[in-house]
Amino acid sequence: MANISAKQVKELRDITGVGMMDAKKALVEVDGDLDKAIDNLREKGLAKAAKKANRIAAEGLTASYVDGNVAALVEVNSETDFVASNEKFIKLVNDIAQAVAKAQPADLEAANEIQIDGKSIADQVIEATQVIGEKISFRRFAILTKSDNDVFGEYAHQGGRIGVLTVIADSKDEEVAKDVAMHVAAINPKYLNPEDVDAEEVERERTVQRELTLNEGKPENIVDKIVEGRMHKFYSEICLNEQAFVKDGDQTVAKYVASHGGKVAAYVRFEVGEGMEKRSENFAEEVAAQMNN
Repeated sequence: MANISAKQVKELRDITGVGMMDAKKALVEVDGDLDKAIDNLREKGLAKAAKKANRIAAEGLTASYVDGNVAALVEVNSETDFVASNEKFIKLVNDIAQAVAKAQPADLEAANEIQIDGKSIADQVIEATQVIGEKISFRRFAILTKSDNDVFGEYAHQGGRIGVLTVIADSKDEEVAKDVAMHVAAINPKYLNPEDVDAEEVERERTVQRELTLNEGKPENIVDKIVEGRMHKFYSEICLNEQAFVKDGDQTVAKYVASHGGKVAAYVRFEVGEGMEKRSENFAEEVAAQMNN
């Protein structure tokens, strides 16, 4: 019997989309011949998911799960928003969120190896692709932690189209934490605090505002003061703690939380498909193409 390496198994999995054990078994049966193993899997109908490997999966759902002082937010993609309402798909997304929260993996590769009911997440995703009939993809995850004195906030918009987790320090007020999560979902801040903004971005904005102020003909002796005021507005647009609270525009998010005895310590926001190429197709053309196959 041929000695099958992990590299060979990975290569076959990448090509065909099958599970690890199926890939290894196929290679063993043909003494490590990759092409024969691919044919073997195709003949058995196990390589069905491979045909979907180059499709765009930019729809889907987010889900969060809290496990004590650890919370996870995940995004799992599908090709169409129709699948996002599929019970099997919804269960898969929630199962992945729970598993990630409990295991706290270091990266996506490690996350994909987490076991759920005796199968890795990677294999669960492949199986879902085969059963549901669309390309399914576990795109990303984030983990937040807190102390016993802090509280998590969770919010899912449009059934999970947008998912948010927040951490409010020195507070047990779940309502405040959820309010902040709802604000994050609606306003989509880029940073938590001004000091978190990338230095190059700050310098670029400062330069733009200075040139703008000079071009407006403002006296040189007040230019710096005007620029600082405009930078404050810049921060108030992109930094969560500096933003006007969506439920009460007369106070910032930081002041709203402080009025309830806490402070915003962290947040994460996922919106399904953000930054991805969206599927663009003509339904009539797709049907015609299928009929001609």
